[in-house]
Amino acid sequence: MARKGAKRHLKRLAAPEQWYIPRKAYKWAIRPRPGPHSMKTSIPLLYVVRDYLGYAKTAREARKILNEGRVLVDGKVRKDYKFPVGIMDIVSIPETGEHYRVLPNRIGKLVLHPVDEKEAAIKPLRINNKRMVKGAKVQLNLHDGSNHLVTMDVKDDYRTAYTVLMKVPEREVVKVIPFEVGAYVFVTNGKNVARKGRIVEIRGFPMGWPDVVTIEDENGDLFDTLKEYAFVVGKEKPEISLP
Repeated sequence: MARKGAKRHLKRLAAPEQWYIPRKAYKWAIRPRPGPHSMKTSIPLLYVVRDYLGYAKTAREARKILNEGRVLVDGKVRKDYKFPVGIMDIVSIPETGEHYRVLPNRIGKLVLHPVDEKEAAIKPLRINNKRMVKGAKVQLNLHDGSNHLVTMDVKDDYRTAYTVLMKVPEREVVKVIPFEVGAYVFVTNGKNVARKGRIVEIRGFPMGWPDVVTIEDENGDLFDTLKEYAFVVGKEKPEISLP
């Protein structure tokens, strides 16, 4: 039963600007189900199948494709048409051999970036925070709403803002990339969204103000962004392909 007062509907004009959908064609839009990503950083899976990939002309056709288990997200079959697909998620179509990573573009829209099968098996996950749990374990809370447990002896290897490269769907850690000067980052929000480059400076501020990082792009130009918007994707060069 839905929580009293919870919103179940969404008008298209009020839908997030990050979605590539026609605004005035219909009155209503699909509200993504609460899950791994927030509404502004994800796309309902039905829109991915119909509006982004064009495998269906209607919502009914798209739901049929999903119900038949033809679409994978991070290596797992997803049949819920409201499932939120967000930044760094991998959408795969096994029948056609297509794989896409969800990333923002320079105007902040979420797009599907084509990747090969090898890269589709790797997913970068940003550590938002961590906490102690029972059994002398440390729980890493990741940007996609999931978590991962590590032992106390390696807890210092996993810090907030670090990136964990995981194999999907096995959820096996392949590499940990520190958030530090020299690291290669991809900006996921703000006015510099989708820009990329190496960190040259990290500045902290008192009184609870957010940290700011200075990044040098591939042309040698410097720009600033909030630390929370800088997603580490490699040490000296990116571990994944970027648009």
